[in-house]
This record gives sequence, structure tokens and C-alpha cells, in this order.
Amino acid sequence: MTDTFVPPAVPSYKLRRGRMGLVRREAMDAHFSRFQVPEGPLDLEALFGPGVPVVLEIGFGTGSSTLSMAAADPATGVLAADVHTPGVGNLVLALVEGGLENVRVLNGDGEELLRSRIPSGSLAGVRVYFPDPWPKARHHKRRLVTPRFAALVADRLAPGGLLHCATDWEPYAEQMAAVLRAEPGLELQNDGAVERPAWRPVTKYEARGLANGHRVADFLARRPA
Repeated sequence: MTDTFVPPAVPSYKLRRGRMGLVRREAMDAHFSRFQVPEGPLDLEALFGPGVPVVLEIGFGTGSSTLSMAAADPATGVLAADVHTPGVGNLVLALVEGGLENVRVLNGDGEELLRSRIPSGSLAGVRVYFPDPWPKARHHKRRLVTPRFAALVADRLAPGGLLHCATDWEPYAEQMAAVLRAEPGLELQNDGAVERPAWRPVTKYEARGLANGHRVADFLARRPA
């Protein structure tokens, strides 16, 4: 795979310390290899089966919304990436308990996965729900949804594929709208934010933001068919 996309100068995340309980640790030890995204360039058909649409979720937090959407749509393969190991353990445990087989998990950088290991034109969707807003001006360079990221997503999506972003931080919502509106490889629905689609559950982080009076903005941008 030829990759013309340069990695960002700084990562869009900051690793947090977090303790993993015994049950989640045991689930990781016993089952992570079963759900783990394999090393190297990905063959999505080999991973999920011929003709199976595949979506990538970057930063799934606790994994509860990932699990809910995967259970509701078992015919779609899900690549779920997060850098925080306790959340990964939580998702692996939930996949085992739920008996789901359509999710593969990366304990690592989802943007790097997208950039260096996923072929062009191969994804049915990319999901970015409530990424770190990096509210201080000096940290804006760390935000995930940038022109560089939008161009990368547009390249990796199959024709008709959908990028779905959501945030509860209004200045970041304004940036998302401007970035997606300007990317020639994507068509932003409604020319801005839309109501939360029924298929996206309310996340734990989102519920906390709503309780604090934040407004949530969803953005749907599709690669033209």
C-alpha cells in the first residue's frame, strides 16, 4: 500500500494512568488475542469475511457504545481502537460476555492504524465520537479532526462510505464543520451538524456533558459514490 499521508507532528491523545480490575485483567489475559487486530497491513476480507462492510471507531472509551452498535448490526465488521488499556479490557470482557464475533480491537493509535495499515477505498465508515477537545489554544494542534485527518479518511473510505463525528465542545464543533465542509473528498450532510442518528447510542462521556448543559453536535460526511 502506497501511503502519501504524513503522520501528525503530535498525537491527538494523552495517555492516562488507569487501574484495571482483576476481572478485566483476566479477560485481557485470556481473550485479547482472540479479538486483537493482527499486525501488519490489514486484509479486511480475511479478517471479517468476503463482502462484509467494515467500520473503524477511533477512541471508544469504555466500549459500551461500540458494543451496542456491534450487537445491533452483526453483519458489519468493527475495528475498535483505543490507547487506554482499561477501556480495552472493558470492551474485551463485554465481547466475551455478549458472544460477539464481529469486533476486532486495537490497544493503540487508531489514526496510525488508518494511515499505515488500512488500504485506500476499503472502509464503509469511520466513527469519531467525543475525541479530546483540547480546549486550550496552545493544544489545538492536538485535535484529531483536522484537514489532514479528513483527507486521510476520504481516501480510506469506499465510495458511499460515511465519516461520523460527534462532540459536545462547541468550538471543536465549529472546527469539525469547517474542516469537513472544506474537504473535497467528502460531502457534509446538512452543511453542518445534524441530530444524533438513532444508530448512535448516548455515550457515558456525552451523558456527563449533557448534564453539564453542553450541546452535542453530530456530523455526517460521506465520500461520494
